[in-house]
Amino acid sequence: MRLDTSSRFSDPDAAYRLVVEAHRGLADEESRKLDAALILILANQIGDLTVLREALALSRAAVAPVKEAATS
Repeated sequence: MRLDTSSRFSDPDAAYRLVVEAHRGLADEESRKLDAALILILANQIGDLTVLREALALSRAAVAPVKEAATS
């Protein structure tokens, strides 16, 4: 199975609102814990290490682009 990055929600805005609302009223640390729990639950739902690796690589690249090794 390959990672499908196209929207699969009939209402993507509603899905976004659900995630935002889940964080409402949480302290920063609680919000991070919620994110971690959600990631692990959804990773288990995926159940495919290849897809999980691809999703993690895409997510990591989005927040911390890979730094090229310095050449001498």
